[in-house]
Formats: sequence, C-alpha cells, structure tokens
Amino acid sequence: MKLHEYQAKEIIKGFGVPIQEGVVAETVEEAVAAAKTLYDDPAGKFFVVKAQIHAGGRGKGTVKETGSKGVVVAKGLDGMEEAVSKILGGTLVTIQNEATGGSKVNKVLIAEDMYYPGESERQEFYFSITLDRERGVDVIIASSEGGMNIEEVAEKHPEKIVKEWIDPTVGLQGFQVRKVAYGLGLSGAAFKSGVKFISSLYKAYKGTDADMLEINPMFKTADDKVLAVDCKMSVDGNALFRHPDYAALRDRAEEEPLEVEASEADLNYIKLDGNVGCMVNGAGLAMATMDMIKLSGGEPANFLDVGGGASAVTVEKGFRIILKDPNVKAILVNIFGGIVRCDRVANGVVEAYKNIGDIPVPIIVRLQGTNAELGAKIIDESGLKVASAITLKEAAEAVKKAMG
Repeated sequence: MKLHEYQAKEIIKGFGVPIQEGVVAETVEEAVAAAKTLYDDPAGKFFVVKAQIHAGGRGKGTVKETGSKGVVVAKGLDGMEEAVSKILGGTLVTIQNEATGGSKVNKVLIAEDMYYPGESERQEFYFSITLDRERGVDVIIASSEGGMNIEEVAEKHPEKIVKEWIDPTVGLQGFQVRKVAYGLGLSGAAFKSGVKFISSLYKAYKGTDADMLEINPMFKTADDKVLAVDCKMSVDGNALFRHPDYAALRDRAEEEPLEVEASEADLNYIKLDGNVGCMVNGAGLAMATMDMIKLSGGEPANFLDVGGGASAVTVEKGFRIILKDPNVKAILVNIFGGIVRCDRVANGVVEAYKNIGDIPVPIIVRLQGTNAELGAKIIDESGLKVASAITLKEAAEAVKKAMG
C-alpha cells in the first residue's frame, strides 16, 4: 500500500527521523492557514508547495490545466496562494503516470523552506531501503548525487551509488551505518547527524513493515543537520493487520477503480492493457495463463486470482469486474480442480452467466483436474455462449479463434 509524502513523513518522524515540516491542505484557504503555522511571521518567507499524488517525478511533472510544476517554491503568502491555485484540483502528469493520463491533485503539502543561507554548505543525497529480491535480503541504496536526476546518475555514474546489504539475522550494524555515511562524503557534525538519521530510518522501515522507503532528497542543511525533505513509502499489504492505523491512510482515489472494487470483493486483481480477460485460481497458474494468452496472439487484460474456492459468487464477481474493462474482447477462465471440483466450477460459471445476463464477449472455460470431463459437459450443454476446453492447447486455440 502506497502512502502520500505527508503521511510517510509523519510516520518516520515518530521513529525519530528529522523531517522537513509541513502541513497538508485540500483547499486554498486551508493552505493559507497552514502556511501561517510554519513561521511566526510568514511575510516574505519562502514556502514549498508539493502536489500529493502517488507518482514520482512531481518536480519535473506538469499540471495539464495550468502548466505549473508539481513542486513549486513560492515567496510570501500571495505567491504561495497563487502556486496552490495552479496545482490543486489539476491533473499532474509525470514520467511515472503519463501512460494513464496523469493524476488529479486533491491535496497539497505546504512545507517550510530548507534552503536558508549557506548555499555552498547545502547538499542533497539519495537514500532508500528496499528488498533485494535476487539476494533475498534488505538493501540500502544511497548516493551523494541526490535530487530529481537520480535515475540519470544510476545510468551514467554507477560508481556514485553506495549499496549495503543487511543480514536479516543480525539487522543493520553500526559499522554498516558508518560505511554508508562515509560513502556519502559526510564528515564532522553532519556525519554524526547522518548516522543517527540512517539508523532511525532503518528502525522505521522495519517497524512499519515497509517494502520500500525512499528519501530523495536526504538533505544536509547549511548547519550540518540531516533530514528528509521528501519521503516515498510503501507498506506491505499483507502486514496491515499489524497496523490498522496505516490501513486507514489508504487513498483509494489514487488507485485503479477496478482494483479497489476487486479488493473489496476479496479478489486478487491487477488491471493490464491487453484485450483478453482471465480468471484463474492460483497465482502461478494465472501467470502461466497470461503467457498462454500472449502465445495465442492476444494480450492479457488483467491478472485475476479468484482463490482456491472459485464459487459461483466469486466467479460472478470476477466476471463483472473483467467486463467493466472496455478493452476486453474475450474472457478465458482457467481453473484447476484440486480443492474444488470442476463440475462445481462449471455450475458456478453457468449460474454467474445467467445472473449477469447477456455477456457481449466470448468466454472460454478450461477445466482440468477432478471431474474435468463432467465440468466440460455441463458447459457444453448449458446452451450459453461459452466454449469449453480441457487441455492448454485447446484453450489456446479457442482464445486464438475468439480473437479472430
């Protein structure tokens, strides 16, 4: 589950991580009130206005309607108010969300200015903790070249990237923290501040069951303080039962509507860009089914795992969600009858079809396992526009035929 910057900052602050202070606002009036709380005398002060969306690259992104960037430094209350009015309610397009047309900005963060006198002493770093799936352990990734162009640094100057892998049996050790701080070029008071920052951030990463925690920039001020100016955080959804307060932070407006609907129906659904909807029981079989669709000349429109039960209720919910995607031209149901018998699944498909009514796209049902032949017979004798298959080859040929 992704969190907004303002939410993530508040969480890591609770673990002792210094942050750039700010107040979130949903209207221009709230933004003005928020700005007044950041300084005793806000007149002439600088504010940082940040769009709150779940996509990265906000500083380089552009608001469609006004041309404003997603992160703006504004002077004084009037400048801040103008910046907010150009961002709030607009559609921010960044490198990470341009494929979907951008994201509507419903909230902005009004943050204090960290660029106070001493420009030559300031420095921006990149810092993140995530899971290295190849090694199966957490890894710290940091760079002395932080800011908006970290992707370019990683591509052109990999030697400037510092990595430290963490043994899960002992956790992050002190020498590793110091090694990363040295690798970033910190010294003196900034080194001590950086060591404390990294240690506290790792505690936040583990304490929140995060699967990704990124600080960009990790900022060294002119007076050698190290703090988080930005924070991207993703919490493991499977661990939310331990963090009900985090679950309440979920912003459904930032998520794909069909995925939200599927999660509320206890279905594992991910929308894709293809034309063949698929409904499968089991994640591994679902991945294999998606490969089969591609080999048949189609493109999977979704990943949908209905679980081991695959009852009439779950099948019907699955159909309704898949059919809401206008790109779907055919649906492939691929069920392995292990826990559940194929004849029960076939009856569930027939019942779901009748409940929904006329389904405008062809449906191929491939059943394998317990009572597979009986299940195919039920489908074939139902009188509905549903084709049955038992082998993968038959299902592939049926998909190819359905796609014309």
